[in-house]
Amino acid sequence: MALLSPFIAIFSIASDSYHRAEEAVDAVESVFLKAPSKVIHGTTTLLRKIGFGIVGAVYVCMVMIVVMLLAAMLGVGLVQLWIEEPVFMQESLFFDYTDANPKAVFTFGGFVDDGSIKKGLMGVPLGHTFHVSLALLMPESDHNMQIGMFQLTAEVLSADGNVMAKSSQPCMLRFRSLPLRFLRTFLLGAPLLLGISEETQRISIKMLQLKERHPRSKVIRVTLIPRAGTVCLPQLYEAEILLISKLPWTKEVVRNWKWTFYVWASIYIYITMLIIILSCCRPLLFPITVVDPSHCPDSDETEYTGESKEARAEGRDEKGISEVLRRWQQRRRKRKAIILHGEMVDSTECSSASITREDTSMAVDEQDIVDSESVC
Repeated sequence: MALLSPFIAIFSIASDSYHRAEEAVDAVESVFLKAPSKVIHGTTTLLRKIGFGIVGAVYVCMVMIVVMLLAAMLGVGLVQLWIEEPVFMQESLFFDYTDANPKAVFTFGGFVDDGSIKKGLMGVPLGHTFHVSLALLMPESDHNMQIGMFQLTAEVLSADGNVMAKSSQPCMLRFRSLPLRFLRTFLLGAPLLLGISEETQRISIKMLQLKERHPRSKVIRVTLIPRAGTVCLPQLYEAEILLISKLPWTKEVVRNWKWTFYVWASIYIYITMLIIILSCCRPLLFPITVVDPSHCPDSDETEYTGESKEARAEGRDEKGISEVLRRWQQRRRKRKAIILHGEMVDSTECSSASITREDTSMAVDEQDIVDSESVC
């Protein structure tokens, strides 16, 4: 039995090393077989994350664009409510020639003293300075040429009939000598016959200007007055009144820079709305998707499971190697005990032979251990 123990130890070590080698080969094969599935799973997970990222970016961009458009509309609307535009009014005048001094009235004030506005009338806002001009279309008749100079008077009346401003301007037709008139008629004969041109003159007169204040202005009254010593009135084809208001300088600056105010007001409103959304309505900008881990396992958990399996496999390999070394040490102690017991019973020759066999078996065992460790 003592002679067979080295061979039994060698056989057991060889069988253990063979089994470990087979397990290592199986582990390597399983790793290589699982590698494609892991690569496919990782690629799918990466593509899914990229897709979710693109969809999220598009969604956030859409929300920000909608907020920006809303901020732009609010900014432009608020600035439009703040900005005042100058008033421009033009209307025809009709003089009453039944009077000795024909008069024409232009009503423009829609405001009353209490600040209310009458429906259908547009007035000049407070603080505006308005300018009044008259345009007269007069024929180049002999009557108008003989009348020569005449007077135009404009009065601004309040709602209670008081005169707030008054202006009077003289006017007349531009003089043309008789030869020039004949030459002009000869050159423009065809247009005159076809009605393309007319023998008329348009006269524009700046009458008055007034700054709107309380009491509010309501009516402009224009009067035709003949020259002193005469009673003849001029002939008119048309008469028009033109009213243009001018803004105060502060409001004029705001109006001239209205596009700058549009931009800055829209930016401020946009930033304010983003702060409100991020503070109070964060799910609207960053929607949260709740995932049930029991139905949809995460890729991180899968990777962690794979790493734990690899760690357990390495631990099993280390335990196997330590178990082989422990068994080898136990067998070595048993052989030493057997050899010592044989020396006490057998002769010196038998002991020397057993020692030689023990050394040989130990050398073989050590070589097998090294081979098994290299395989593992």
